[in-house]
Amino acid sequence: MNIAELAQDHVSKDRLNRTLVELAQFGGRSDGGVSRETLTDIDKASRRYLIDYARSLGCTVSIDDCGNLFFRREGLQNLPPVLTGSHADTQPVGGKYDGAYGVLAGLEVIAALNEAGVQTERPIEVVSWTNEEGSRFGPGAMGSSAFVQPDRLAEYRQSVDPQGIRFGNALDEALAECADVPRVAMARPMAACVELHIEQGPVLESAGTPLGVVSGIQAVRWFTVQCTGTMAHAGTTPMGVRRDAMVIANAIANELYALAPRTATAPGTPELRMTLGRWQVEPNSVNTIPGRVEFTVDMRSLDDSELDAAEQALYAACKKHSGESEAAVVSKFFHRAPTYFPEGMLQVIEKGCTRASGKSGCHPPMRLTSGAFHDAMYLADHCPTAMIFVPSVNGISHNAAEETDLKDLVLGVQALAYTVVALACE
Repeated sequence: MNIAELAQDHVSKDRLNRTLVELAQFGGRSDGGVSRETLTDIDKASRRYLIDYARSLGCTVSIDDCGNLFFRREGLQNLPPVLTGSHADTQPVGGKYDGAYGVLAGLEVIAALNEAGVQTERPIEVVSWTNEEGSRFGPGAMGSSAFVQPDRLAEYRQSVDPQGIRFGNALDEALAECADVPRVAMARPMAACVELHIEQGPVLESAGTPLGVVSGIQAVRWFTVQCTGTMAHAGTTPMGVRRDAMVIANAIANELYALAPRTATAPGTPELRMTLGRWQVEPNSVNTIPGRVEFTVDMRSLDDSELDAAEQALYAACKKHSGESEAAVVSKFFHRAPTYFPEGMLQVIEKGCTRASGKSGCHPPMRLTSGAFHDAMYLADHCPTAMIFVPSVNGISHNAAEETDLKDLVLGVQALAYTVVALACE
């Protein structure tokens, strides 16, 4: 039996469950959810819990200028480490597993290695990234993106939360409370990175498969569409002379939805996903014709050419329904290309997943893509990176009802242990 198999077989269900329960108490809600937004007092207390637990496992702990925490188990050689982990912050009303599971899974890998009494050639580091969610301070994935490109941090420090608190000030307070933790540089070399996460969607559960090998993360483009009409009295203005901004917006929306029909596709098949998520209507009055409507468009696909076509269709629809005036104006405010994880990484993960699911009598792993952003998206620009998914019950996340069966959580950590240790033995 090799070291990767030994580590996989020493993963403890009880130990993992205990730490998941303990961390969920920081911001735990009566409905079973968790509210632990980044750099709040609750989040800072949870950080201290992680520091203390990592030190109890024999890890050295460090922190970088963006508040990212690193828990390191030394290797036989002083080589760039294999990185795993995720984030511990949550949405205002989140669940117990989104992000936190990946951090505690990494620490469980270290505990399993300790119990097995074996050493890897490379060091292994577990990371807890700062502000992945972006719910208090925007944008999301601050910690991982700043780690990869440190000059982003200066701009991030200016971000302000709804109470007027600057991210930079909150970050400085958190760093001051970690005065006992040595500072470490960002953009350090990493040999590889593996992130374990709940799927946050229904694909694995629908397939009856407990482990997913994530081949990539969908591209995304975000737009704002602003439609302008003329505010007027709802009762006195004849329909034939109205310039109703909502009519223009609805016409554009209908054309966009037609681009992405709600038909089932096979898992892993590139699919255009279209969401018109935020609407603002002025004056938003029951008896006034809307004079201005603004809405956002979220387009996602693993196929960038499909997004190119959808973007052109958006511009064409706005031009078509503007008439001779500029009644509909589009602006693009975010664009991220698709992320493809290296085949070599996927093959290592597949071996770990296959062994774990096979020993448990479960269906073999399947490949799928992620529709959500993850810290791994940015780490993929820095080192060979990939992800493992476990199922989400009913596909629910960002919700107090978020749930994953404990047996699936354990299988995910077993797959992670095999993968991380195999990479750390190279």
